[in-house]
Amino acid sequence: MKIVYEYSHLGGSEILHQRYPEYEKEIYDVISLVKGNRLKISKEKTKKGRKLYSPIDMNKQFENAFQARGFSEIRDTYTISLPNYSQEISGAYKQIDFVKNKVLVEVQFGKYAFMFYDMAKFQYFFNENKADVGIEIVPCHGLHKEMSSGVSYGEQLVYDIERLKRHFPAVPVKVILIDVDL
Repeated sequence: MKIVYEYSHLGGSEILHQRYPEYEKEIYDVISLVKGNRLKISKEKTKKGRKLYSPIDMNKQFENAFQARGFSEIRDTYTISLPNYSQEISGAYKQIDFVKNKVLVEVQFGKYAFMFYDMAKFQYFFNENKADVGIEIVPCHGLHKEMSSGVSYGEQLVYDIERLKRHFPAVPVKVILIDVDL
């Protein structure tokens, strides 16, 4: 894969570059190692029979490459209890796929809501003093068009973060838009 655009929110790029330059290099190395493979045959009406890039395959490549560099999952488990409500829900959790020290990385090939939920998870771990910066790796619009419908694109995420200004997320984030490296 190749990086086609990077966006820094509340100094996310600068924090990664200044405090964690070795992690920044590892993240860039991982991105460069992942290959886009057209392994999915579409059954969708508008793309029927077309070979599309497989998010499952790319996610697996990201997982293997990050784990090989010592990134691991972080999970906070808790019980939900609400004021004036007798029901308690145990086993609830927040989880990030790839973490090293206080650098959180999510790779998102899902629907737009999941990209935005990743921002909420970055905010949660930042508030818990378990994160200094969140890195969101997402497909660009061009790659999105060559994947199943439902996969979102990073330009929309950056557009929305820009309009929310400093209000949300109130955590340093770097958004990296990727495309296939032909």
